[in-house]
Amino acid sequence: MSTQQTITDTNFQFPGQRSVYKGKVREVYTLENDLLVMIATDRLSAFDVVMPKGIPFKGQILNQIATSMMKRTEDLVPNWLQATPDPNVAIGKACTPFKVEMVIRGYLSGHAAREYKAGKRTLCGVSMPEGMKENDTFPAPIITPATKAEKGNHDEDISRTDILAKGIVSEADYAVLEDYTRKLFQRGTEIAAERGLILVDTKYEFGKTKEGEIVLIDEIHTPDSSRYFYAEGYKERQAKGLPQKQLSKEFVRQWLIENGFQGKEGQQLPEMSDAYIQTISDRYIELYENITGQSFQKANTNNLHNRIEENVLHYLSQKA
Repeated sequence: MSTQQTITDTNFQFPGQRSVYKGKVREVYTLENDLLVMIATDRLSAFDVVMPKGIPFKGQILNQIATSMMKRTEDLVPNWLQATPDPNVAIGKACTPFKVEMVIRGYLSGHAAREYKAGKRTLCGVSMPEGMKENDTFPAPIITPATKAEKGNHDEDISRTDILAKGIVSEADYAVLEDYTRKLFQRGTEIAAERGLILVDTKYEFGKTKEGEIVLIDEIHTPDSSRYFYAEGYKERQAKGLPQKQLSKEFVRQWLIENGFQGKEGQQLPEMSDAYIQTISDRYIELYENITGQSFQKANTNNLHNRIEENVLHYLSQKA
């Protein structure tokens, strides 16, 4: 058995707590005074299914990448973040989220490549040039928004035209979302290039504060929300028609596919051994170090729940 504790569920009662939302991998506590406490758990989700076992340090890794990227982009786009009192915790201002995810793609990869292979030449109302190969770069990045389906967790493609026609986002707000998305992707591309990486595609989520300001929320430029390639050898691999060397959780999806699971009805989730879970944890640490250029400092996991609770309570008492 792995000696590292993981955190896969929380049940905190913070002072002034109003509600708790449990997402696929994050748990969000809303407190009075419009304060949000977001806890990055060690849950792992793939194909919109949460795996039965936690991945050691995954929550810490995602939280620390996201918060460092928020700090590196706050001069361009305002964000919700105010503090990170614990390696797994981000605290910031409550917002009303927009019901669209802003997906931006610099390359024909993943979902876009699958659609292209199926013969489609438009994605979310955006046309894709003829004659492209998987993982080729687009002439300019394309924005392909997604919206949450009413039933289930699957994201669904949607065009700008439909977003406006259905009144999901106002035209004025959507113009800001597009502008922020392009600026963040440009900065993310520059940060990745410093690390010898290519930011292939990513998604951003935005919300509106009580005062009406549009801010960046959720995670940013993490391996769960983004796809990265290694820049070295990219051109040679493309020329030879070889798969690109990726930095994302794609390796987990590939393992699941090889073991007969794609989240479809009737499919059995394969058993993940402790040894395999340890390899996933090691890969996430490798991702962290490659993306940030810093060596990963494992936080003490002896009593994760207590550590998180104490750190959050200490921050709240200082703020009071």
